[in-house]
Amino acid sequence: MSAPTGTGPPPPSPGPTHRSRKKSLLASTVGNVLEWYEWSAYAVFTPFIAAVMFHQGDPVSALLSTLAVFAVGFLMRPLGGIVFGRIADRRGRKFVLITTLLMMAAGSMVIGVMPTYETIGAWASLILLSARVLQGFAHGGESATAYSYVGEIAPSHRRGMWGSVAFIAIYGGSVLAYSLGGAITTVLSESAVAEWGWRIPFLLGALLAVVALYLRRGMDESDVFEADQGREGSEEQGAEKADPAADRSRVTKAVLVMIAMISGITAAHYTWTSYVATYAITQQGMDPDTAYWMSVIAQVVALVSLPFWGLLSDRIGRRPMLLIFAGLMFTLQYPLTQLISSSGWTLLLATTIALLVVSAPAAAMSAILTESFPTRVRTQGIGFAYSLSVAVFGGSAPYLNQLFNGLGIGWVFGAYIMVLCAFTGIACLFIRETRGLRLK
Repeated sequence: MSAPTGTGPPPPSPGPTHRSRKKSLLASTVGNVLEWYEWSAYAVFTPFIAAVMFHQGDPVSALLSTLAVFAVGFLMRPLGGIVFGRIADRRGRKFVLITTLLMMAAGSMVIGVMPTYETIGAWASLILLSARVLQGFAHGGESATAYSYVGEIAPSHRRGMWGSVAFIAIYGGSVLAYSLGGAITTVLSESAVAEWGWRIPFLLGALLAVVALYLRRGMDESDVFEADQGREGSEEQGAEKADPAADRSRVTKAVLVMIAMISGITAAHYTWTSYVATYAITQQGMDPDTAYWMSVIAQVVALVSLPFWGLLSDRIGRRPMLLIFAGLMFTLQYPLTQLISSSGWTLLLATTIALLVVSAPAAAMSAILTESFPTRVRTQGIGFAYSLSVAVFGGSAPYLNQLFNGLGIGWVFGAYIMVLCAFTGIACLFIRETRGLRLK
């Protein structure tokens, strides 16, 4: 007798192939590069935007200007990481990565076409602030989810190398934004840039989002996430459930350790990418164009090194990468800063060495974060720990650098970096080696 049809469980769907995983990795990376490009473009063209969107004689506009410059980005990123992290752990990684891409593109489009202060007054400032709120919120969710997604789709024995693309996107987006900024200011006259040229990067970013969206729509959902959803369904039907108290304790410990671990890395990263050129110009009298291009070249060198650092972490482990960074940056922070003079080669050499050191743990960051949290709360944990640590220690780095140098005590910030690097090293004592770990 033949078995009745339609009564048995559906056959399991085949998991993603290695080829489809690579396509998903490419789609995630292209979108992530674009989001970091859109994020960095605002920093590149801030002087031109401020000139047409704000008016210091208008108290309302001046207040909004202050909020936009000092608060929006790094205040909204932790919130976005937490909110979208929770959504990603419930609805899936792919859903969030598409949503945040669209939100970033919408913010760029608004900035690219919005009227100026001269046309609509303080409303221009408010619209710009709203667009940056939207982008900061989306960016926090994108970063956390991208770390989680790439770590989950990567082969366990190559998670470090695959995960390095998350930081490749950070450097790549920044290099694209600054290179395009340099090209626009070189080709166009200053008046043309001030009038309409500054809009080009934002309109281009919104246009390129269509390509990134096409790629991301074809991504595989993380099979690790889908397997976890299946386990949760089994638990609801009566299978043994995990201990909630034990889960909370594990996650809380992981969050605290990750915040400490990331503190030194992010402070050094933002110091040597976002501030050091300003230091060379304002404190050492370096030509601005020279300082700008030396910083770009150093970031390109660091970008190229990331896959090799990631591969090394797959061979020797994650903890050694953190210890390499903590020891070298603790030792080199002060001498490298002292090396910088008015000559361009000094900035290039110092920044290249510093960013190569920072790239060692940065390449393994996705793998470390992914391997430190259980799947059911992975993106939430990453979103909170990573975004909070970056906001507190990374976002404040350029401002503290400028403050202490302005007071003539720049060495204080060097000591601050060294202390945070010590925190990164100490965090290693509480991190078990997770190289090759099977995610669950």
